Amino acid sequence: MNGFDPFAFLAACSSRPGVYRMFDSDGGLLYVGKAKNLRKRLSSYFRKSGQAPKTAALVAKIAQVETTITSNETEALLLEQTQIKQWRPPYNILLRDDKSYPYVLLSSGEFPRLGIHRGAKKESGRYFGPYPSAVAIRESLSLLQKTFLVRQCEDSYFRNRTRPCLQYQIKRCKAPCVGLVSAEEYAQDVRHSSMFLEGRSNALAEELSRAMEQAAMALDFEQAAQLRDQIALLRRVQDQQSMEGGHGNVDVVAAVASPGGACVHLISVRAGRVLGGKNFFPKVAIEERAEDVLQAFLEQYYLSAQERDLPSELIVNAVHEDFATLVDAMAQLHGVEIGISQRVRGTRARWQQLALTNAEQALAARLANRQHVAARFEALAEALGLDVPPARLECFDISHSSGEATVASCVVFGPQGPIKSDYRRYNIDGVAAGDDYAAMRQALTRRLRKAGEGEGKLPDILLVDGGKGQLNMAREVIEELGVQGLVLLGVAKGVTRKPGLETLYLNDIAHEFTLPGNSPALHLIQQIRDESHRFAITGHRARRGKARRTSSLEDVPGIGPKRRRELLKHFGGLQELSRASSDEIAKAPGISKKLAELIYATLHSE
Repeated sequence: MNGFDPFAFLAACSSRPGVYRMFDSDGGLLYVGKAKNLRKRLSSYFRKSGQAPKTAALVAKIAQVETTITSNETEALLLEQTQIKQWRPPYNILLRDDKSYPYVLLSSGEFPRLGIHRGAKKESGRYFGPYPSAVAIRESLSLLQKTFLVRQCEDSYFRNRTRPCLQYQIKRCKAPCVGLVSAEEYAQDVRHSSMFLEGRSNALAEELSRAMEQAAMALDFEQAAQLRDQIALLRRVQDQQSMEGGHGNVDVVAAVASPGGACVHLISVRAGRVLGGKNFFPKVAIEERAEDVLQAFLEQYYLSAQERDLPSELIVNAVHEDFATLVDAMAQLHGVEIGISQRVRGTRARWQQLALTNAEQALAARLANRQHVAARFEALAEALGLDVPPARLECFDISHSSGEATVASCVVFGPQGPIKSDYRRYNIDGVAAGDDYAAMRQALTRRLRKAGEGEGKLPDILLVDGGKGQLNMAREVIEELGVQGLVLLGVAKGVTRKPGLETLYLNDIAHEFTLPGNSPALHLIQQIRDESHRFAITGHRARRGKARRTSSLEDVPGIGPKRRRELLKHFGGLQELSRASSDEIAKAPGISKKLAELIYATLHSE
């Protein structure tokens, strides 16, 4: 597969809905597909056996796979169809009768119908569209039919009915064919459907909400419930419109930066339709902000673009102080003024979030890529003067809140990336509150003692976050336990405490050194340290939350998980329960007077 590592790719692939694109070694697009679960769908291509000949031929040519995450499967379908029509990949099935995009037709007359229309617009009525896929139209029409009950039957069928059809029985139509709905009520439903198809769904939802409140105040609860259901279904339809529900020519650009890299994702929207997205990975220093990366990208990308490639508006995920200068420069160079927006709503906000999600996912996948991580391990070996790159690196960190619920974390990385199955957390007990040195000593002693007894592997490099004090303490533990062949690396934040300016200590405080901010070795150290910090914080918060919620009640005999849950639900939390008297506690479901007194005594024993 032209050097493509499918297993490394799948390990970092998202499980969300989206579109995937497969390329050959020359960068040519081979295939575009959609998936409800990208990882699961793409895994099916790389089975060892059972592939169809066409699939096997496709897989043999794959050199790169790109993905675009969408909010749901319908968005994935719309984007897939748009890209197939635009690029016509050789391994996709291409329809030869693809002469026009379909429209939604709202016919004329006293009781109009909604339907799908292709070809010349000869029939009288209103046309909405075009849409890239008839399948997407059918799904939206189905939801509209459930919401507003506008008929979708052919006129010949409508004119010849003498009694309601099945659609009326299942509450998909109000049976205007036999006069079971007035023309005024039906016209209101048609107007609501038109508002949605015009893209005025927010205004429609507000109108329905006001009507629901009025019905509730008039005690017409049946009507209020119907309106409530209409609003809920309308929200479902709204969630599926971000691929085609907008307007104008827009580029949506989102930038993210983290230790070790940055990613910019650009989504192109033309005539209100999302055409696709692309990832860019600029080379940045470790301390770069996302807004600085965004500004640099916009300058390089749009000041060199041809006028035909320019959108009328840019939607971004961050604000930079030099945006005004960039707008002026683009106006002078290209003769057109392009607005830059960060605060957007509706469909444009969904586009913005989609771009940000894809940028975050693409950067995470790149950082987890085996070749990328392996190169960093080689850079670290070179920086530390090691003959061979390390095979296992462990990092420890401590997290607590003023000494409460102290937790130590141990994260493990190898040349293939994080080894999450080997991650460990240690609940620290028996040390003075806030004594990070003692907490680190306990965690390292427990970890290294078990390794010395044959439980688990010893790391090649032990990374300790915290500077000279933590390094000296770790060195004492290693010497006390007689651990051999372990490289000790201390990381201190430095004088300015800014990322990229860390001070490093190799084995002892005498060997102090720094690395350049763009060093891959420093990026690896920062990535591992941040992961250790994240893992420690989540463990600490979970332990602290459990202690604050239930520890006092767990000491009460006769109070099990169900009663604890009911007590906390009844009083709204442990704090309110602690304020209650024994008589008030006895009023809770399932609590006797004697048990209430016991609970009260336990909560006030300290």
